[in-house]
Amino acid sequence: MTYNDKIIRQFAVMTVVWGIVGMLVGVVIAAQLWIPALNFDIPWLSYGRLRPLHTNAVIFAFGGCALIGTSLYVVQRTCHVKLFAEKLASFVFWGWQLIILAAAITLPLGITQGKEYAELEWPIDLLIAVVWVAYAVVFFGTIVKRRVSHIYVANWFYGAFILTIALLHIVNNLALPVTPFKAYQIYTGSVDALVQWWYGHNAVGFFLTAGFLGMMYYFVPKQAEGPVYSYRLSIVHFWALIAIYMWAGPHHLHYTALPDWLQSLGMVFSLILLAPSWGGMINGMMTLSGAWHKLRTDPVLKFMIVALSFYGMSTFEGPMMSIKTVNALSHYTDWTIGHVHSGALGWVAMMTIGSMYCLIPRLVGEKEMHSIKAIDLHFWVSTIGVVFYVTSMWIAGVMQGLMWRAFNDDGTLTYTFIETIAATKPYYAIRLVGGILVLSGMFIMAWNVWKTMRNKRPEPVPASEPAHWGEHA
Repeated sequence: MTYNDKIIRQFAVMTVVWGIVGMLVGVVIAAQLWIPALNFDIPWLSYGRLRPLHTNAVIFAFGGCALIGTSLYVVQRTCHVKLFAEKLASFVFWGWQLIILAAAITLPLGITQGKEYAELEWPIDLLIAVVWVAYAVVFFGTIVKRRVSHIYVANWFYGAFILTIALLHIVNNLALPVTPFKAYQIYTGSVDALVQWWYGHNAVGFFLTAGFLGMMYYFVPKQAEGPVYSYRLSIVHFWALIAIYMWAGPHHLHYTALPDWLQSLGMVFSLILLAPSWGGMINGMMTLSGAWHKLRTDPVLKFMIVALSFYGMSTFEGPMMSIKTVNALSHYTDWTIGHVHSGALGWVAMMTIGSMYCLIPRLVGEKEMHSIKAIDLHFWVSTIGVVFYVTSMWIAGVMQGLMWRAFNDDGTLTYTFIETIAATKPYYAIRLVGGILVLSGMFIMAWNVWKTMRNKRPEPVPASEPAHWGEHA
């Protein structure tokens, strides 16, 4: 049996390319926060326009290419069939690249609807919906024609991610077009805010969590060469996660015009969310039972285990920050930025990089990447960079929160706002160093991927995997 791996190779290459682009823009805007004059008074290089470009590039370009590519790889191997509608799969690849290119043009020009993670205007939103439905048809069509009755748990997570993102995207972007580049949302006021953060937090929950858990449940056992620790826990983890995550969005709107009971509901479900999140983290960690010694020699596993560590840490931090009294300190500070990047750089990027290092050699008939030493170097450069980034933002955020709520005896503020900015500036420099290190690691990866793919052998005939390869006997 042979599989359609051409589309997987295309997505794998673009994952690395968009990772470099997205992180490069991140480094540029980090430098602008440290030295504002670095925007050179050019409107399309201003922070306000590059920042949404950065988030879209790293989430939907880098993360999206990784998720679509790995999901189409995994679903073929675990269902023992080639992709359903292979021409449609090719349309998904080129359509997704067109969407990313459209974002890269429109956002610096200031064409935006101003919604977090949903900045793109209505023509691009329509294209996203069409491409996403095509992706769903390819993925679920492959599952329908599977040659085994069992549906491996990774496909459950990928499937939930695909269905939920379609729902979130369509509902949040309902709008009335007035010009070819402008539309007005059908929601207003606090309803618009509630729908936006129902979308925004679940974009994190299903795009950046459920999708990457699907990646984790396939590639961690594969790289460790052993079964998932507990298949039963993976199913419990799945259903608990998708049942609870949907309700957590209002914790982004504490102390706003949103009704107080809704704020409390978001807080309570965020706290409950800790249990299934840690269930997945523990299941991934314990998959290395009996294989911990491999960490000495296998840097790919190092990426994956550090990714799981950051997943556990950020899914503890998130519920903690949703508590109203903690949120009173953390909200609007750089602590939130640190939290987001411990998940984005620590969990998402490291799991993606580890999975790509596991996947790419198999796509070209090699046993491993061209240089294991380069992978090890990438691991340490990236890990140190993430630690610099996240810890500097934690410290800066707590400091900002404390300075903002400091009062004199007569009730006046102790510090002006500009004094808090001046105090934060050294931490912005440390964050910039961390970002440069993470970006440098991506260049190391690009070199290693290029060298590996240049040595591509004739396409191998892959061995079928057992239907229950991830399950204990």
